[in-house]
Amino acid sequence: MVNLIWLVLVAAGVVVAAAQGNPQAISQTVAVSTKGAVELAIDLAGIMAFWTGIMRIAERSGMVAALARVLAPVVQLVFPEVPRDHPAMGSMLMNISANLLGVGGAATPFGLRAMRELQQLNPRPDTATPSMCTFLAINTTSITLVPTTVIALRTMTKSSNPTEIVVTTILATLCSTVVALTLDRFFRRRQRLKRVET
Repeated sequence: MVNLIWLVLVAAGVVVAAAQGNPQAISQTVAVSTKGAVELAIDLAGIMAFWTGIMRIAERSGMVAALARVLAPVVQLVFPEVPRDHPAMGSMLMNISANLLGVGGAATPFGLRAMRELQQLNPRPDTATPSMCTFLAINTTSITLVPTTVIALRTMTKSSNPTEIVVTTILATLCSTVVALTLDRFFRRRQRLKRVET
């Protein structure tokens, strides 16, 4: 679907440029945009490497595992259907911990592994379980304590105070996670009531 949207946008740009008798604007825009994209990627690579390295140090030093242990009782309450000693619980804890530290790239492998392990508990493999839906909601909205990617972008664009967004990010992601979990519980309860009625 996203590819189709991009195709429509590019095609519309070509048509508008041709209709205005200015087809060279397309090649100029492409040249400027691609140059900017490459420069952004190169500038961002160093900062992202730094934060990924910090995350790796946190992981190897046991900080992420310690955070996962602190979160374990809360996560157990949110996912009562998942046995405490199941591998899915460990993967979910590591994913949530990495997201809390703002390193989505490090969180992704844990998230994929968690979904694969949650699928093992699924009695109907063609339908997502409530735990899968809850985990997806948490993973998508994830509370972020240190928005490393945004800080990296702000640093790269020479922001006078790249870390000033930390408090607002915590508040925004906290609100989004609370809303996601509230809706998740609402739809779970509604689904249960439907089953009781039928």
